[in-house]
This record gives sequence, structure tokens and C-alpha cells, in this order.
Amino acid sequence: MRRTALGTAVGVLAVLGFQAVANGAGTGIDKNDAKADTPGVYSSSAAHRAKGRSQVHKLALTDKGKGEATLTRRATEPFGLLGVTWTNPEEKVKGTIEARTRSAETGKWSDWIELEPHPAGMDGDRPGAPGSTEPVWVGASDGAEVRVSDGAAAGVLPAGLKLNMVDPGGVGAQAKDRGELNAEPAAFAAEDPPTTPPSVPGPASTAPQPPVVTRAQWGGTEIEEKTPEPAQYLSGGEIKAIFVHHTTSAAYECSASKNVVRSILDYHVDIEKWRDIGYNFLVDKCGTVFEGRKGGIDQPVQGAHTYGWNSQSTSVALLGDYTDQAASNAALVSASRVAAYKLGQYGVDPGGKSTLTAGATQTNFFRESFTKDSTYSFDAISGHRNGFNTQCPGNMLYPQLPTIRAYATGTVAGLKVDSLSGGATKAGTGYETPGPVTVNWSTSTANSLIHTFELLVDGQVVASPGAGARSATTSVTGYGAHTVAVRATHTSGKVTTSASVAVTVPGPKTFKPVAPTRLMDTRSGLGVPKAKVGAGKEVVLQVTGANGIPSTGVGAVVLNVTATNPAEPSFVSVYPNGTARTDASNLNFTAGKTIPNLVTVPVIDGKVRFYNRNGSVDLLADITGYYVKDTSGSTHANLGPLRMMDTREGTGVPKAKVGASGVVDLQVTGVNGVPATGVTAVVLNVTATNATATSFVSVYPGGTTRPSASNLNFTTGQTIPNLVVVPVGANGKVSFYNRAGSVDLLADVTGYFSSGPAGASHINLGPLRMMDTRSGLGVAKAKVGAGGVVNLQVTGVNGVPATGVTAVVLNVTATGPTATSFVSVYPGGTTRPSASNLNFTAGLTIPNLVVVPVGADGKVSFYNHNGSVDLLADVTGYFIK
Repeated sequence: MRRTALGTAVGVLAVLGFQAVANGAGTGIDKNDAKADTPGVYSSSAAHRAKGRSQVHKLALTDKGKGEATLTRRATEPFGLLGVTWTNPEEKVKGTIEARTRSAETGKWSDWIELEPHPAGMDGDRPGAPGSTEPVWVGASDGAEVRVSDGAAAGVLPAGLKLNMVDPGGVGAQAKDRGELNAEPAAFAAEDPPTTPPSVPGPASTAPQPPVVTRAQWGGTEIEEKTPEPAQYLSGGEIKAIFVHHTTSAAYECSASKNVVRSILDYHVDIEKWRDIGYNFLVDKCGTVFEGRKGGIDQPVQGAHTYGWNSQSTSVALLGDYTDQAASNAALVSASRVAAYKLGQYGVDPGGKSTLTAGATQTNFFRESFTKDSTYSFDAISGHRNGFNTQCPGNMLYPQLPTIRAYATGTVAGLKVDSLSGGATKAGTGYETPGPVTVNWSTSTANSLIHTFELLVDGQVVASPGAGARSATTSVTGYGAHTVAVRATHTSGKVTTSASVAVTVPGPKTFKPVAPTRLMDTRSGLGVPKAKVGAGKEVVLQVTGANGIPSTGVGAVVLNVTATNPAEPSFVSVYPNGTARTDASNLNFTAGKTIPNLVTVPVIDGKVRFYNRNGSVDLLADITGYYVKDTSGSTHANLGPLRMMDTREGTGVPKAKVGASGVVDLQVTGVNGVPATGVTAVVLNVTATNATATSFVSVYPGGTTRPSASNLNFTTGQTIPNLVVVPVGANGKVSFYNRAGSVDLLADVTGYFSSGPAGASHINLGPLRMMDTRSGLGVAKAKVGAGGVVNLQVTGVNGVPATGVTAVVLNVTATGPTATSFVSVYPGGTTRPSASNLNFTAGLTIPNLVVVPVGADGKVSFYNHNGSVDLLADVTGYFIK
């Protein structure tokens, strides 16, 4: 037997309009060649078609005798689907029934198409039901020819042979499809099924319901008017199997699928007198699913699709001719989704077997015999040919049934979290984040087979991205340890969860100052090998467990890092060992210059890494304090910035340069808002200017022995700033030592640490770049001109909380200055202070760490005094109460 039956459809389609006549074809029938059943049967008015309502046109065939009948070639009203009927359904055409059509678009005639007769009683005992062939979708046509032969020289054909042509409603020039729609052996029912659904709504499924174009969407109210009979439901209320069908629409466009489905219904109902379309679901080659027979997508509706097996099964028909061409993957996926959903409602494994009771005695395509009322084993997803003697679902689609079963039973394979970003940094085997995190994952399963992803934090769903997503962003709240994972639901309903990834939200840390101590010097081999750090190279320094720093409990260290003897312009990044290096930098320098900068760097495993970008350079690191993960240390209070010392003016100390090996002592407690007692360390921005020789300055607690560590290294005539966190001596003073020549020193206080709990605690963050005037990051893309100010939003972005932040820790770099100048960084919305944070000369690149209070507007302002300059800012942490 030829092709039969249909398959389920998924998705959403657009209506395709057809014009009435194309290529100059006539609009009426040739009354000399055929007889119309009723007068005016071809009066398919434009007004009628414009309403989108379907029509059936009929032409009687001429009996030529000797077992032959014909409809001679002629012009017709436009139509898209055809079939042949005869009066008595018990009579049969033993030979062949063939038709061909003329394209309304090209005017060309098709090859002869063989039409296969349907068995009688496809939709039960229906009054007035004729004998009929399968319906065939031919696309927009305006001409037809038919020939019938019983295969015998003097045979007798059934009476009342007619050609039935269906116009689904406005067949026109947009119809560029050409093909066949086979709705072959459809239904069988031994007794009248119930017309009340077993439950409302239908049972929940183990698989998600696929998107379905409903009857109202593809047929409107008219199809309900023409199918007034109530829906029928499986007498047992249980679906045990699903039969896959095909149609013989060989070459249609998906935009025409809606019309194809509508034409099948019209043929089944108007011509074959069925109660409704025969198939439960139909699927086009683009994967769009259509609701077929009415009664509810979630209900066990009895259809008219697989002769002898309708009372225990449902059906999905794939629109297309799969005799010589395989079905598209989109169609297979959608068919699998329908199967998984419908079988999942009744606990049937789509990859397993089902036992069905035969409703008729017959044989199938493979010559397997079935006896009525006997039971037989079927694959839960079977082809039409498994239950009936037909080629359906086609020689190319039938071998694809294992793929449909695999899709219907599959899982999301290879699901794993690849990395965390968006504020999270690698920390050992896990990650650290101040809250924000972007989770990136992968899977080897195609998007079309994935129903949804879910992002889990501590096992709870926090986001549900689409099937095509491979990343999602959320915020992890609450200090301490957390887990992040991704959960995926396959279209089969199977759920897969990735391995979880550990994420820590560091809690507030308090500060413990120490006397400045040198930990690393590549010139002498202190702490690391004795050698310059080359281009793209790193050195790793152990910072905990020695020099008064505990082995455990340390969350971050404060290091004064100096780059000296650089061979080329470059930058150095300092970051926690065990984490991924970001694009942020801590020191930017030019060839031959010595540049220091204070760095607050988190500690993960007790080590810190130093990366050099270009050339080679010697690196020094002096520790001035560390943060502990408890409340045993000091808390931070904002202050200023206020100028405490200026040797040029005599502020705080005598008015005089500090000479070679000279020391000046600055009183820091009890003045300028710094408390007289309880202060453990002060935060000072120290600037060296007007130097007469290459030298360095050490800043250390007053009344103590000077350490070997330095805070500022400079050359003759150079102006260099650096942030210093220095313990306060017992006398409330801080000492400043100059090694060679003479130099003017300035010191601006920006805050202090005290032993009481009233201050703010530190939170690690980054380093993350927040501002770059060269690229327009954070602020406008433009250099900051003379007297210019840019305002940077720092709260509520890049992991900094929107509220509760007292100050941010920024590494600020000035690069490409056109004149000698200085930059002041201060709270947004406040009056600019006279203090400066960066002092530089034309052409130099100068970095400096800044601890700056946050304005009421959540912003920080940057002021440039002279010339123009590009500014960069990397956040390394913040203080919070």
C-alpha cells in the first residue's frame, strides 16, 4: 500500500493566503466535460474566501465503461487538497485511482499522483459516509484531471465517483508549496467511547507540555461550528502508546502548514463525514505542533488514526512525504516532545513496550497478523505500519523512530559548570565573591531537546534562563560558604543537575597593623628567586606564617610594592594565588623609573602572585598590616582627606626639607579629628616632591626603630605619592625618614583604624576595573581636562553594595598627562579638598591606592588640576558597617 496517515505537529505558523486564479487560468468549470453535484457548486466568491472560510468543490467523474472513469483535464476554482469519493463505502476500486493538478502559480501540470483508498468505518459508523481515498495536499492549484481503472477489461466501478477539492480559505499567490497530504487508515472503535474526560485537567506528566498551536489558533470558530459533536475519550481513560504517521505533502512551506492542517480537517469532515480531523497532533517540518482532534491537549482523546488500535493510543503525524526523504530534526524533536508528554501523563516509558488489545482482525505491513480482542506487544512509540498494512510513516521516517524514542527518553548530557565570573574570582577549588556572580555552564545536548535551565544557589532556584542560555547572573547573599549548581530539564522530563561549585562570600575583616617589614626583594632573592621578573612572568610570595603574620585566619594583606629598574614601560598586577588574574593593574611604570604603590590583596592559600606585563623589572614588597577574618583587629573610620603635614609650609612639622638621613616626627593622634586614644594606625597619602637626589622615604611608628622597608622611592626632581597605612607609635606620632639628598614631604590623612568596634570592617573585592577614560568605562570617553571633574558611581555596581558602604579602596592610575599636575579623589557631592592623591609630571604614568569615602549619591569624584590626563580606577575592596 502507498503512504497513509499523519503525524503530530508543534509550534506556531502564519496563515498562508492563496489567490483565486493564477497564470490566466479560467475561473469556471467546463460543463461539457463534467457534471456538478449541485448548481453553483463552484461559485467560490472572492468575498467568501476573504473571510478565510473553507469550501469544498465537487466534480463528477464520467464512467467510460469497461472499468474506467475519467475527469478530463480542465480549469477549476482554486483549491489546495483533493480526494476521490464514491457512494457506497463497502464497494472498492480494485485497480488504480490517479489525479494530477495544475499549479495556480506556474501553470504547470504535476505528475500523476496515486490515491490510496481508505478502509470503511475509519471514524466508526457514520451516516452518509462515502467510500473514499486518502486526501492529498497539492498546493495552490486551479486545474485537475482524474483517471480511474478497476484493472479488468470489463470491470464495474463503484457508482457516484467524484473528485473533491478543498479550498481551506483563500488559496492564493503566496502559496508556493506543492505536495501531498495523506490521511490514510485512521480510526476504529468497537463501541461508542465516553464523551466526558476522565479528569479535568488531565493528569500531570513527567515531561513538560510542548508549545502547541491550538484549534482556535489554526482553525478559528468555524471548525467548531462544523464539528459540533462532543469529543470522545479512551474508554479506559489511559494512553498506552503513540503511533507516528506521515502525510504525503512533499514540498510545502511552513507558512502553509496551517492551511494543510485545515484542509485535512475539511476533507475528513465535509467529504468523509467524520466527526473531526483524525489525528491527535500534527507536526510540520519546522517543528510546529498543532492540536488535532478536539477534546483537550491534556486529555486522552480518542482519534481516528490507526485502524484497530485507536481505543488505547494517541497519534502524532509529521506533515511531509518521507518515502524518499528523512524527516527534519526539528520535526523529530517535536514529535518526541509530544510523545514524552502524552505517555508521561500515564507513566509509560517512551523507550519501553506497551500491551494493546486489537480492535480488528488484520495484518500489518510486516505481515504480522492480529486477531480482534487479542493482546499484542508494541513499542510505546510505534509507526503506523506496525499496526496496519501501510507504508506509513514512510520508508525514510520509519528508521528514524529510534531517534524519536531516544529524544523522548533522553537526558541533558555533559551538564557542568565551567566557570564563575561577574564578580567571582577563583579561590582554590572554589570561588570567592562579594555577592554578584555569573555562572557559565555547558552541555552536549542540543537546545531543541532542553526544556529549561535553573540556576541553584544552596539548592534553591534563583533564576530560570531559557533553553538557549549558557550563563546566568545572580547575587549570593550571606557571608560564608555556599554552593552553586545548574539544573536542566530535558524535553523528556528527565532532570539533570550539575556538580555543585563552592562559593564563599567573605565576611567583614578587621585590620592588624604591623611595623613595616620587607618580605620580598628580587634584587637580593628575599622571599623569591634572585632575578628580575620577565615579560609575562610571575613570582609567588608566601605572606602568611612568618614576620608576625599568622598562618591562618588572614583574609588580606597590605603590601607596599615597588617596581624598580624596569627595562620597558609595563604594569604589575598583584593578586591572590589560586585565582584568575583580572585585567586590573597595581603599578604602572615607564622604563628606568622607580614606582611604589600600596596594595591590599586578598589571601586564599597564604600566597600572593606578582605578574609583570612587559620587559623585565625588580620588585620589592613590604608588609604594613593584614586583615583577619574576625573582630579581633581594628575597624576603619573615614577622615578627610585633610592635610596633616607639608614641609614646604611648616604644616605639622618645621618648615624645611628633610635632609639626607633626616627624620621628622608628625603628631597624628588628638589632631585633625583623629582620636587621642585607641588609634592603632592611620591612613596617610604621602607625597615626596622637589627631591635633590635619588632616594627613598620610610614611614614608621614614632618612637620605634626604623625598618629597612621603604614607602616611597624616587629620583631627582620627581614627584611621587603613595598611600601609607602605618601603625601609630606609643607617643601618637608617625616618623618619616629620607635616605639621601633633601626632599619636601606632604601627608594627607584619609582615615584611621581604632581598636573599638565603632568603625567599619573591610570586604575584599576584585581587583576589578571600574573606570577608564580611555575606553569610556564608568565615565565619559575623554581625558579629564584642566580643572575638570568626573564622577564615578561606585555603589551598587561591580559587587559593591548599594547601601552601607563607608569607603571604597581604589587603585587610581594617571596616564598620558600633558602637563605637571595632581589629581584629588574625594566623596561625590562634596566640596573638593586641597589635598591630592596623585602628583605627576608630563608623560609619566603614576598609580596610587586611594581609600576614599563614598558620597551620599554613591559616587566618587576625580579632579585634575592642569593639562589633561587619562584616569583609571580599579576597586580592590570596600569598608562597611
